[in-house]
Amino acid sequence: MDSRERVQTVLSGGVPDRVPFQDSYWQATIRRWRGEGLAADEDLGARFGFDIAQPGTVDDTLQLPARTLEASDRQRIQVDANGATRREMLDADGWVPSWLDFSIKGRDDWERLRDRAGFNATRIALGALDAYRAARRAGKFCAYTIHACFHPTWHKVGMETMLVWMHEDPQLVRDMFAAHTQLVIDGYDAMKALGVEYDGVFLPDDLAYRNGPLISPAMYRELVMPYHQQACEHFARDGLTTILHSDGDVRPLIPSFLEAGFGALHPLEAKAGLDVRELKPQYGDRLTLYGNIDVRRLAGTRDEIEEEIRTKLAVAKEGGGYMYHSDHSVSADVSFENYLFAVDLVREHGRYD
Repeated sequence: MDSRERVQTVLSGGVPDRVPFQDSYWQATIRRWRGEGLAADEDLGARFGFDIAQPGTVDDTLQLPARTLEASDRQRIQVDANGATRREMLDADGWVPSWLDFSIKGRDDWERLRDRAGFNATRIALGALDAYRAARRAGKFCAYTIHACFHPTWHKVGMETMLVWMHEDPQLVRDMFAAHTQLVIDGYDAMKALGVEYDGVFLPDDLAYRNGPLISPAMYRELVMPYHQQACEHFARDGLTTILHSDGDVRPLIPSFLEAGFGALHPLEAKAGLDVRELKPQYGDRLTLYGNIDVRRLAGTRDEIEEEIRTKLAVAKEGGGYMYHSDHSVSADVSFENYLFAVDLVREHGRYD
């Protein structure tokens, strides 16, 4: 099987030749590994045989002019393309933002900027078609990737403000979610019109934190699920499975995710209490499970790494329905030697022969 066939088989409920492999890394991790044997020009996706490509990026901001207000070696304050003012502090993994102010403070501001939320051709990244063609030649599974509605909306107004509005002015939030969802759909249709044939969809939308969802299951169903469902139904008309990415403990929301139409869930954050060995019996016949390898264990001893991968893959891969990924990005406390050992274990325990 090539990568495309492998991932398609898993998402359609079949058993592939091996568990599909995909991962992500902190920039600080890559810098560490450059000093531990990873060549300076080596691509990790090629090195480890990633099965999924995400070509054809579509800008999902309001496309406002970004500008820097202050800058130093350690911090910068800038206004981003959503009109949000952010302080960014430099740490080992790059610039870490905190939000200071927002251009959208109420309905009037949203009405003034709403037209900027629509699709236009400048949202398609330069080189998108070339990236797609290269991924297709390489036999990769090509996923249309763009944030769904919850996460990008709070980036425009602030998390606390959006949660308050969900109680006090739900119609305003619905309008913002609807506009963003239309952008998601229109971006996909525009790529399709250019000749891109995606194999599936990856929608990031962080809805939870370590201790549980950011909103109640009832509020998810009332205010967020209709727009998730709209997107999933649009992609399903082309036969595509939609994968939802959400950090945190999303367990109370999983039944609603299934009803919304999601066919896979990522990254199953172990640090938030999720365990694929428990999720598989509950949802394995309806949901592809994608991730859950605890990066804290990858920073441990070889026995800890082997235990994590062997026991989880034994349950998760049974009958298909599982794709490998860490439970978040691989952090810089994981050595290159440990990670190479983990990859070898995934290859060993992820086979179906």
